[in-house]
Amino acid sequence: MVSDRGLEVLRAIVQDYVALREPVGSKSIVERHTFGVSAATIRNDMALLEEEELIVAPHTSSGRVPTDKGYRVFVDRLQRMQPLTAAQRAAIHRFLDESVDRDDVLARTARLLSQLTNQVALVQVPLRRPAAVRRVELVAIAETRLLAVLVLDSGRVEQRLLDAQQAIEPEQATALGRAFTETLAELPPKEAASRLAGAAASAPASIARATAAVAQTLTEMLQAAGGDRIVIAGASNLVREERDFQGTVTPVLDAIEEQVTLLRLFHEMGAEGEVATRIGRELAGPLGEASVVASTYSADDSEGHVGVLGPTRMDYAGNMAAVRAVARYLTRLLSED
Repeated sequence: MVSDRGLEVLRAIVQDYVALREPVGSKSIVERHTFGVSAATIRNDMALLEEEELIVAPHTSSGRVPTDKGYRVFVDRLQRMQPLTAAQRAAIHRFLDESVDRDDVLARTARLLSQLTNQVALVQVPLRRPAAVRRVELVAIAETRLLAVLVLDSGRVEQRLLDAQQAIEPEQATALGRAFTETLAELPPKEAASRLAGAAASAPASIARATAAVAQTLTEMLQAAGGDRIVIAGASNLVREERDFQGTVTPVLDAIEEQVTLLRLFHEMGAEGEVATRIGRELAGPLGEASVVASTYSADDSEGHVGVLGPTRMDYAGNMAAVRAVARYLTRLLSED
């Protein structure tokens, strides 16, 4: 069992290690904190914390650093989540109130949260309902180059350049766009993508290669448009903290870019309370050296998630307060909209 003073020593170790990025020794704890006991007594408390696997010595004869388990005890029992300052709240209101539409709100939210926390900011863009295809437009750009435009009834527009694999006239491109619209209109993205599989087989021989190229491109666009996505800001913050990770931070960046893992994680964390945390080994795979703080926001008849990702050596109290405040304001702003 760890005593109350031992827990306060753990608090001091977490706070000092997060602030200084240096292992924390008993002498520095006595100098920086007012425990009213000797360094020898603090060393005894630290020995008990080490027995409980809450702290560890990264090197022989060094100070101690928190373990994942130690951070968890700190978050659950010791940290004090203070509200943001009036200046921080005013900055949130001012920055987000300048948004011009929902997509701009969410992009600004990611940038703002990254600036507030110095971590990677993650904002899930929720789908209020499964969007359906409204129309497909094909514009001839050059002899074999087409611009594919996919318009969904949610207002979302996707554009992509493609190689048609053959020369195609502007009139042919327009007609092909109309044909794809007739095939896909009013279908949700997943069903529309499956409908494209046989498109090339039924196309006139004169434009079969172009039809196949367009079908492949539209399939990729529909797959991207058919599910939730995450707006990301501040990836450079993670790179600057690379020495907090063993080896390279590249696998973490790859997992962030893939998004599937993060979407599943957000879904799981949404049931864990207003502000949820996952620390180190509580996260699977490449995120096992990272921590995630997340909260849920509401937007009309849907929900999304907002959070930050960084190394386990992070300011949990400050990050949790920022995530909570931004999620609450985002709910108010989108509900009013």
